[in-house]
Amino acid sequence: MIDVDLVEIPVTVTDIRNRPVLDLQETDFSLLEDGEQQQIRYFSRDEAPLTVGVLLDLSRSMRKKIGMAREAVSEFFKNSNPDDDFFVITFDDKPRLLIDTTQSIGTIESKLVTAVPDGHTALLDAIYMGVKKARSARHKRRALLIISDGADNNSRYRADEIRALVQEADVEIYAIDIYDSLFALPEDRAGRRLLTHITEATGGRTCVVDNISRLPEAARAISTELRSRYLLGYRPSRPLRDGRYRKINVRVQASTSANPLQVYFRRGYFSPSE
Repeated sequence: MIDVDLVEIPVTVTDIRNRPVLDLQETDFSLLEDGEQQQIRYFSRDEAPLTVGVLLDLSRSMRKKIGMAREAVSEFFKNSNPDDDFFVITFDDKPRLLIDTTQSIGTIESKLVTAVPDGHTALLDAIYMGVKKARSARHKRRALLIISDGADNNSRYRADEIRALVQEADVEIYAIDIYDSLFALPEDRAGRRLLTHITEATGGRTCVVDNISRLPEAARAISTELRSRYLLGYRPSRPLRDGRYRKINVRVQASTSANPLQVYFRRGYFSPSE
């Protein structure tokens, strides 16, 4: 994310119906680091190719949902750039790299046909594996899409460890939380809060789906968002090289009570140390 003194912040803006807003100009944005206004020195629409890792829940609770989950994965790929590449990690009692980096959507779809849900949910371990795998990707832009219906109940890694990991990693994380409000347990609600904290820290978001039939629609919307972002670049007004975490805030001037806009961006970065 950091090139010498230039800090780059990817930003996605959506309207009240979660549709990407694509007609904003540099003057529509303001950017703060640790509460101080920064001068935007670089502004563009970012259409660079992506490496995307799909993290698919194959725990026992997904047995009746796996068909629609496969359809959602296929829908997600329909909007891909021809230069994008992908990998797939499935997780139940532990995460597994189901498909190594490929550009073949057909290979992914055929592999997922034989995937059978069983076991518990090692969600945090899967995120750890996904971030580590994404760091070695060939594209500068890297993202993860998590599809899951429950809270973690079988990981070695703790929530605070994974939150620290994603703060350091230059990987956007999105999630689709398949949420049954009628039968949700307290741990399911805790799992949704955890996913939200993780995704928002990276500039992504968590989409809650309370009807399994809407899963492909949610996947399609996230795929569109990933390819509809702005890139803001600035040089910190106080470029201290102390290795500390710098908090970022991005505002869009065009957002009003009559036209509320949602702004998704990476919440901070670690400054370089000498």
